[in-house]
Amino acid sequence: MSILEIKNLNVEYTTKSTVLGKEKTVRAVNDLSLDVKKGEIIAIAGESGCGKSTLANAIARLTPVKSGEIIFHGINILDLNSKQLKIYRQSLQMVFQNPYSSLNPKMKIGDILKEPLIINNDLCIYSEDYRALHEFSKGEIEEIIRQVLETVGLDKSAMDLYPHEFSGGQRQRIAIARALILKPEFIIADEPVSALDVSIQAQIINLLVQLKNNYNLTIMFISHDMNVIRHIADRIAIMYLGQIVEIGNTDNIFKNPKHPYTKALLEAVPRFDKKQDTILTGDIPSPTNLPDGCKFHTRCVNCMDRCTKEEPELKIFHGGHAAACFLNEL
Repeated sequence: MSILEIKNLNVEYTTKSTVLGKEKTVRAVNDLSLDVKKGEIIAIAGESGCGKSTLANAIARLTPVKSGEIIFHGINILDLNSKQLKIYRQSLQMVFQNPYSSLNPKMKIGDILKEPLIINNDLCIYSEDYRALHEFSKGEIEEIIRQVLETVGLDKSAMDLYPHEFSGGQRQRIAIARALILKPEFIIADEPVSALDVSIQAQIINLLVQLKNNYNLTIMFISHDMNVIRHIADRIAIMYLGQIVEIGNTDNIFKNPKHPYTKALLEAVPRFDKKQDTILTGDIPSPTNLPDGCKFHTRCVNCMDRCTKEEPELKIFHGGHAAACFLNEL
């Protein structure tokens, strides 16, 4: 069952040239469609600049959308008014990349975790009826915060400390606690371990998997690190220049990639058991001037004449595995 359906989503930005002052349109997400299944961890993978974070911000209604639909539990969230959006954001929370900048350095941890409860006091979800109206008492707030800190592996004494008194991994646990405090169904984790030491990354990944299993969460995990993705994701969607070029379960993507860009990402993962071949050339094109045809053809070593003129559609193989590449038709 799908919890989120994205249909033909387009997100654009307008920027000004620093030299000539001319306006340019950045096409960050281009006609993207995606279904997210309830209870899964789906990874969105790709290089920096491919539109991963823009997609996340669009889902959370943090950035304007040019066209398309984002359907959550059958409701297009682009049509929500401010009060409806407030309710929606209780069900969907984000964990951002940098725990050093995502927590207010002037607030104690208890106050940081209390803030979502205060803001949403008129829409409280902690009463016996999951959506019933209920105002928190001071004791209830402290107990909720204690429980959520315990859930992410921290002691209640953290409530009286400031963010700078914690390590990077502990801060990311606090950021996860803040995301959990309103009991969401869906969490978007945008590069949540990229700013952490490798030794700490595994702890945060294991925590997210544990929370997903214990609370039946649905998680969209955004990353450029295929090694990290392999250990957390049920399915993987590969993004390139604002489009999904391949999607499938994790085993299929790693064992039998169908798109040359996916193969290039996997080839870039450091390995000691085989020689690595370079199958990716050049830099990613500017989203202000997208190539004709297949968006990947300017960097693809297997480019054919057809690729420069026609844009391939996602072709479905077995088990929901799909890729957009003319090579699969040969």
